[in-house]
Amino acid sequence: MNKFSHAVKDFLADEAGVTAIEYGLIAALIGVALTAGATALGGGLNTAFSTIATKVTNAVAGMS
Repeated sequence: MNKFSHAVKDFLADEAGVTAIEYGLIAALIGVALTAGATALGGGLNTAFSTIATKVTNAVAGMS
C-alpha cells in the first residue's frame, strides 16, 4: 500500500500535464484572436474594394 500512496502523491505533484494543457489553451486563444482579426480585416477590405470598384465603374461609364 505504501508504493500505491507514493505513486498517487507523485502523480498529483507532476505538473507536466498542466503545462501541456496551458499551452493548448494559449494556442486556442491565439487561434480565436487570429480568426476574429481576419474576420474584421476581411470586412474592411471587402468594403474598400467595393468602393473602388464602384468608382472605377462610374469613371469608365463617364468616359463614354
